[in-house]
Amino acid sequence: MRITLIRHGKTAGNSELRYIGRTDEPLAPAGIMQLKAQNTDYALNKVYVSPLRRTQQTAAILFPNAEQIIVDALQEMDFGDFEGRSYNEMAEDADYRVWVDSDCLAPCPNGESRSSFATRVCNAFRGILTQAEAQGDSNLVFVVHGGTIMAIMEHFAVPHKDYYDYSVKNCSGYICDAIRNEQGILTLHNVTLWG
Repeated sequence: MRITLIRHGKTAGNSELRYIGRTDEPLAPAGIMQLKAQNTDYALNKVYVSPLRRTQQTAAILFPNAEQIIVDALQEMDFGDFEGRSYNEMAEDADYRVWVDSDCLAPCPNGESRSSFATRVCNAFRGILTQAEAQGDSNLVFVVHGGTIMAIMEHFAVPHKDYYDYSVKNCSGYICDAIRNEQGILTLHNVTLWG
């Protein structure tokens, strides 16, 4: 099964290097222009997106004829008290320093930990692929968030790499093949860049 994971187009918060997780921020004009420069796929009949506008707007530009399947669990990480703020604004914030010093593994105050976020995302991804296999689908496209892509790739991609090794810019992503072994374990192979 062919899997394509695409990060949404650029938002104002992305341009300002802000933590934009659950904030329902729309695409910025520059993000829309960048997406319109990509090849549009009129033949794709469905695309998986999060409930947030930036993924849905991106999917509408890249795949204008596709039905959007909204999956709540594919949302970006909830950054809690760090949401909407930049690194520079929080340089002296003690809670932020603790989080960064933990390699961003500790829970964000009033938000998620990376492990709970990754578990949520990976369980949803696994469920979608299982359902797609049962339906005979051979090509799945996801328009989601940078953290969502990193969580999926860190968990499933072979050979294994760390979370941050899978960071992608806006309007970029990965194409790979999903393979289930004899024990039923799902992995992603033949990883190439998209966009």
